[in-house]
Amino acid sequence: MPAGRLSYPERQRVAAGLADGLSYAEIGRRLGRPKSTVIREVARNGGAHDYRADRAEQAARRRARRRVPASLPAPPVRAAADPRTRSDFEERFATMATQTGMPSMMARVLICLFTAESGSRTATELAARLRVSPASVSKAVGWLEERGMLRRERDGRRERYLIDDHVWQRAWLASMAGMAQWADFTRQGAELFGGDSLVGTRLLATSQWLQHIRQDMVDAAEHWLRAFPSS
Repeated sequence: MPAGRLSYPERQRVAAGLADGLSYAEIGRRLGRPKSTVIREVARNGGAHDYRADRAEQAARRRARRRVPASLPAPPVRAAADPRTRSDFEERFATMATQTGMPSMMARVLICLFTAESGSRTATELAARLRVSPASVSKAVGWLEERGMLRRERDGRRERYLIDDHVWQRAWLASMAGMAQWADFTRQGAELFGGDSLVGTRLLATSQWLQHIRQDMVDAAEHWLRAFPSS
């Protein structure tokens, strides 16, 4: 499959595919591109209902002209922490994640994967380390997977859950998809209630705010990916 950013003719084909009601996977297949490339392209340029090839091309050119910052310094090398110190950090890490909105069990499973040397554990390993039931682990894994924060792979007869260098990119894509839905539905609501009503005005303002915030987040994420391609 070709690498690099989409060309303008490819963006025109994306727009045509969306207009024809094709899935992201089918559009990607016709372009010879991964489905994730199409999802990212559409999410950063208005969503499925507002995607325009010319606007997407202009935005891509603006992003390409931005200055790429120097790499971040590597953290200092220190001796490995003892088990008690590591355990204390994991507990504080999970507490922070919970305080910022993540359910407790989901936070504990995610941090348990983050602090594994391989970035992965089986359901049995997670249940034993966290001292919870397999059912609790299964529910947490489903929640995290739905949000792009882990993935599964087969390990013989077992299933292994893991995070990797692209975990936040996948989580970001899932978040952008959700925000696009909110922006789309509030826009539809504004049209339904009418711009001269208080409800319509409120919904339109919400839709516009979400669209602008999402675009800022998309631009920031793209800037990071260009600056630190190995991240």
